[in-house]
Amino acid sequence: MSSSITTPTLISVLVICASGGLGAVARFFLDTCIKEAKALTFPLSTLIINALASLLAGVIAALYLHSGVFANSPLMYTALATGFLGGFSTFSTMINESVTLFRSKHYLASIVNIVLEVIVPWSCVTLGWLMFA
Repeated sequence: MSSSITTPTLISVLVICASGGLGAVARFFLDTCIKEAKALTFPLSTLIINALASLLAGVIAALYLHSGVFANSPLMYTALATGFLGGFSTFSTMINESVTLFRSKHYLASIVNIVLEVIVPWSCVTLGWLMFA
């Protein structure tokens, strides 16, 4: 029985770890800059970061599948798509912020955050895909 799933190599695991760490650091710095620029109750920084990550994910996927940009370097695609963007975007933070809003009796803001965190990143992936497909 053949499978299309391959066993990760040590180098791919190390590349994902390193690029994921860089993505997390980039998220931390961007989050800090956004929060310092504008103090809001609504978690705008997470929405912006997830939207940007989704746009980049769409661009990277389209380039990978349609232009052959990563044809000679699938490890670079993995580093960017799985590693960097995996560390940069943050679903768990969005959920935690939504629960915090809800527990603080900001019910509408909690619901709006959840809805926006689905619609905006989806739209950004689609836009990124359409830009380079």
